[in-house]
Amino acid sequence: METKYAGTATEAETELKEGPVYRFLADDHARLDVLLQRAFADPDQIDLHAYSEFRSGLLKHIAMEEKVLLPAAQQAQDGEPLPVAAKLRIQHGALAALLVPSPTCAIGAALRAILKDHNPLEEASGGVYEVCERLAGSQAGTMLAKLQSYAKIKLAPHNDGPLVMESTRRALVRAGYNLEDYI
Repeated sequence: METKYAGTATEAETELKEGPVYRFLADDHARLDVLLQRAFADPDQIDLHAYSEFRSGLLKHIAMEEKVLLPAAQQAQDGEPLPVAAKLRIQHGALAALLVPSPTCAIGAALRAILKDHNPLEEASGGVYEVCERLAGSQAGTMLAKLQSYAKIKLAPHNDGPLVMESTRRALVRAGYNLEDYI
């Protein structure tokens, strides 16, 4: 059976690479990508409804990874976090920080840039989703149920204060990005 990653794989290997947890989270990435694209499709008029759905969905997605996926992987490895976990957490922090102020084209561009680097770390062959699927083993169904039932994130209003923007800039710098590059 041919996979999208490379070469050939047995049915069991394909299920491992694109098992239920992997598929659920990768499908959510695709849904979020569509919302982000829709939100910033017109540079003169941000689609606030699409952005609100994106914002809520991304915060929920990050929470699912931070509260369910990464801790389960760490537990399955006798307390040892995944090697990429620290980088993911720094990027999650930058993404979340960008969602605090009101949306602008620069924020949209920064979100797209970070997600362009971030999502492959999770979805690529040997990425976080595949590794977590393997580590979950027979518990993948339980993990999927936790992810599927994760509560929607209640959004706070945007905050455009000067301290927020400075904090957002610092979060981006920690993740290797510069907000001014997108202005």
